[in-house]
Amino acid sequence: MDDCIFCKIARGEIPANKVYEDETVLGFYDLDPQAPVHVLLIPKEHIASAAEITPENSSVVAHIFEVAAKLSKELGLANGFRIVNNCGRDGMQSVQHLHFHLLGKRRMGWPPFPPEE
Repeated sequence: MDDCIFCKIARGEIPANKVYEDETVLGFYDLDPQAPVHVLLIPKEHIASAAEITPENSSVVAHIFEVAAKLSKELGLANGFRIVNNCGRDGMQSVQHLHFHLLGKRRMGWPPFPPEE
């Protein structure tokens, strides 16, 4: 998708502080971190959201979780971490490209955010 910011990052048109890259997945540090470690994991192929996962493209999600496990070790997240995916407007998805937040190095609360009034 031409105007998708994550597609532009995946194509190298916009710089990112990369922590992982292979032929299908890119991992980079979030510009607005919500934890001491906050990495975004995206498929290089444009998939708008988790609602668009199909049998044809679902293997990328498994691969993203494999990358998350590898990065959790490399980034020293032995005490635990959180993986978050926001889907759609009510799910607070801010970029319409499938992505997962890998958060760690702090204790995570629940619920993650207070409800809006």
